[in-house]
Amino acid sequence: MIDPPSSPAVTALMASMKYQNVYVEALGYEVAPVVVSSAELEERLAPVYDKLHLEVGQLEALTGIVERRWWEEGHRVSDGAIVAAERALEAADLPADQVEAVVYGGVCRENYEPATACRVAAKLAVAPGAVVHDLSNACLGVIDGMIDVANRIELGQIRAGLVVACETAREINEVMIGRMLENPTMDYFKEALATLTGGSGAVAVLLTHGSVSRSKRRRLVGGSVLAAPEFYDLCRWGVEEAGSAAPGLLRAFTSTDSAAVLKHGVELGVKTWRAFLKSVGWVEEKVDRIISHQVGGSHRELILKAIGMPLDRDFSTFAYLGNMGTVSLPLTAAIAEDRQVLRPGDRTAFLGIGSGLNCLMLGLEW
Repeated sequence: MIDPPSSPAVTALMASMKYQNVYVEALGYEVAPVVVSSAELEERLAPVYDKLHLEVGQLEALTGIVERRWWEEGHRVSDGAIVAAERALEAADLPADQVEAVVYGGVCRENYEPATACRVAAKLAVAPGAVVHDLSNACLGVIDGMIDVANRIELGQIRAGLVVACETAREINEVMIGRMLENPTMDYFKEALATLTGGSGAVAVLLTHGSVSRSKRRRLVGGSVLAAPEFYDLCRWGVEEAGSAAPGLLRAFTSTDSAAVLKHGVELGVKTWRAFLKSVGWVEEKVDRIISHQVGGSHRELILKAIGMPLDRDFSTFAYLGNMGTVSLPLTAAIAEDRQVLRPGDRTAFLGIGSGLNCLMLGLEW
């Protein structure tokens, strides 16, 4: 019998991964069109602010988010994922019928079944024998999907695969605003704060085997994963019974203990960071760029300080795009490349921390 791991560090080491033949061939994305400022949300919450004697500007001050994006009403998340995927394929000049895997990693999905990935795969007209499925792991969905596709590539099962996601914040924000107006207490304001950071967007990550990669850029070196599932209850998004006013009906809800998520998330992030550096053979001084999950200003500052990385090595988008869940990290990387912040050869660390709590960090030679 194999003895269980004696510490989180051992667990992280056992969950490390390395790759020799996997490249991120292209990134595609779509930014949602409707700009919603924090000031606009506060205007709608004026009765709550008045009752609690809150000053206007608290939302931006507490989160660092000036504005976020929403899709138009009725927008299908699969449509956003399709647009992002088409852009990635166009950038790589790769025909869709050469794609042998489509993984949809978004938190927001269209049905319990079938997989949202099915409509994406159908509209793209990928290879008939392609692996097509959804993958769910809170805000880590896309980078977990990257590992799923990368493993298939490294094992020789496929040569090219797409990971896609589209997140929409409009609906849950509308629900939350309504509930805040019904329940104008300071405790509920604190609990609702994380939801109001939500933004919307779509992204696609195209991964290929080195033998079919045209650019030979953005090589996936490897990564490490670490979990602290005892904190599973700190951040939740789902449905619940509407209550006595509407028996039998369900309504969406979110609940986040922001302070506890921050505290335990940073602790988990530090442990994962140490295991990650060892796994990919890097040292802090040689990490050129950091792209992390886009939560907000305080999260960014605390995690970077905790792992000993200066702010100028990080690139962020949360101030104007908000927290787009699974889309945030890869879309931010794509924008960083567009703006030439990420340059060829940069050692780039993807820092993913999601509710659960789960942490996954990936290293890429850009």
